[in-house]
Amino acid sequence: MTDFVMPSLGADMESGRLIEWLVKPGDTVKRGQTIAVVGTEKGEIDVEIWQEGVIGALVVDEGAEAKVGAVLATIVAEGEEVPAPAVKEAALAPEAVAKAGGPPPQTAPTPPETNGHRIRISPLARKLADELGVDLRKIHGTGPHGAISRADVEAEAEVQAKTEAEAEVEAKPQPKAKAKAEVGKKGARQEKGGDGFQTGMRKAIAAAMARSNTDIPHYYLETRIDMRAALAWLEAENLKRSIKDRVLPAVLLIKAVALALAKKPDLNGYWVDNGFQAQEAINIGFAIALRQGGLITPAIFNADLKGMDELMADMRDLIMRTRSGRLKSSEMTDATITLTSLGDMGVEKVFGVIYPPQVALVGFGKVADEVWVENGMIGVRPVVHATLAGDHRASDGRTGAEFLDILNKLLQEPEQMWIE
Repeated sequence: MTDFVMPSLGADMESGRLIEWLVKPGDTVKRGQTIAVVGTEKGEIDVEIWQEGVIGALVVDEGAEAKVGAVLATIVAEGEEVPAPAVKEAALAPEAVAKAGGPPPQTAPTPPETNGHRIRISPLARKLADELGVDLRKIHGTGPHGAISRADVEAEAEVQAKTEAEAEVEAKPQPKAKAKAEVGKKGARQEKGGDGFQTGMRKAIAAAMARSNTDIPHYYLETRIDMRAALAWLEAENLKRSIKDRVLPAVLLIKAVALALAKKPDLNGYWVDNGFQAQEAINIGFAIALRQGGLITPAIFNADLKGMDELMADMRDLIMRTRSGRLKSSEMTDATITLTSLGDMGVEKVFGVIYPPQVALVGFGKVADEVWVENGMIGVRPVVHATLAGDHRASDGRTGAEFLDILNKLLQEPEQMWIE
């Protein structure tokens, strides 16, 4: 028997709230399967499991707080006997037990009925349905065994709000304020928690960055890269594609960073237990801004091995799921380096702070026309400023300079980056 524990979903995370179980005792689980949703300061994360077997017991109830490393569930290998259920309050963070006045109740409320049949629904989804005034009888559950999930309730709430708003507009076309209020039922709930989420996000970022500045001896390097060849090649490639299939310049930067890391592995990995642990996989943490404020840097896995279309699809998918709060735990924990680009905000240079336990961060500013001298000739070129923040414990300035030089050369021959 093995334990499934609360994962660390960030260097600053001490505990998380078990929002929803997506499995039940007796279910067979496979490696990489999402089995729970955990709430952190950075949002709600789909947590994957990396063992195979059968769920023996769910140790922590939905809604409970648990420390990082605490047992959430037990996994029984095929042929093993399922043990007696563990004591659930053992995994709870002490402050959560204290706030509740003792261990959480072990019995769940009786599920509602429709046409004489019990509705399968998680406690979190039931609570949310009550808050939003959603009729559970109208929902077709998409969770395990047809159970109604949080996402199902939110989707129905949107449909219900839209229907009510349309009816209001038809009856009274002029007073838009009331229609807007009806449409905003779900939005009001989100806005109500918006300040709290943003405060929590800022605290989490502050904690991680304070640790970074305290623990990591940073060094910084900068170089200018002529993007004329890269942008001309990309423009020619995009002319062959429909508008929806066109590739953004960020994809070229991701690929170039990944390939440069393959040649300079001292920048790809983690500083753990007073030593550098190089990683074979190159997983680029791509910084994504949230609409409510803050940044999250989920990973694009094996970026060095992926083609242009696959990287573009991964980037779009990651941005969409990050902003809708549907990331996976591995995407939050497995980035081996971070890439941040603030060019769309008009920033010329980015000097970032390394996110521990990573040992490097690459920054790109906007591509802008600048004076360029080559072979004694003065001209104007589209130029991007590339910066590297390195951890001096894992690498030195020479290694960082060689990395930036490789990055520059790759972007001068963009077509070569996609040749296997």
